[in-house]
Amino acid sequence: MLAGGSARRMGGVDKTGLAVGGRSMRERVLDAVADADVRVLVGPDGPVPPGVRLTREEPPGGGPVAAAAAGLSLLPAGTTTVALLAADLPLLTREAVGVLRGRLADPTVDGACLVDREGRRQQLCGVWRLGPLRAALDRLAAARGGTLDGASVRSLLAGLAVREVPWSGPGPPPWFDCDTDEDVRRAEEWAR
Repeated sequence: MLAGGSARRMGGVDKTGLAVGGRSMRERVLDAVADADVRVLVGPDGPVPPGVRLTREEPPGGGPVAAAAAGLSLLPAGTTTVALLAADLPLLTREAVGVLRGRLADPTVDGACLVDREGRRQQLCGVWRLGPLRAALDRLAAARGGTLDGASVRSLLAGLAVREVPWSGPGPPPWFDCDTDEDVRRAEEWAR
C-alpha cells in the first residue's frame, strides 16, 4: 500500500491518517487486504498494525513508482501476485480486491485494475502478476538512467496487459480516492 504522497491539495496533512467511518483511510485499505500473506505499507514512519511491514521509497517523496519498487523489495521469494493500492481508498473492500484477483485467472493479463464511471483506470487500485510488474520496473529504471524518482504509474504500466474492471458490486465505488477535503466528506457519507 502506497501512503507517501504530499497531499498538497489538502494542505500537506497525513491524509491517509484521516478517519472515514471511524477508522483511518490507511487502516481501511489494510483491512481490504487482511488475508494477504504479507502486507507492506510504503510511507512515512507512523503507527502500523501488527504484522504490517513498513518501508519508505527512495528518495522520500519520489512518487508512487519509487514507492512500488520499495514495497516489492520486501516481498518474500515465491510471491506471485501483489495488490498495488493507494492508501487513500477508504471505500475499498475485500470483495473488490477479490474481484480483481479473480480477473487474474485469465493467463493473458498481467494485471487488473478498477475503472471509474468514466472508464478511467484507477491504476493504484489493482492486482498484478509480480513477474511482469518487476520486469516493467526494471525496464523503466533502465530507461530513466537507474532512477524511478518522479516516474509516472502510466509509464510503469505501459506495455503490460491490463484488464480494466468496472465496478458493479453493491455499495459505494471502491476505487474512490480522497484527494480533497470534499472527497473525504463524500467518503464519510458513503461509509455511514
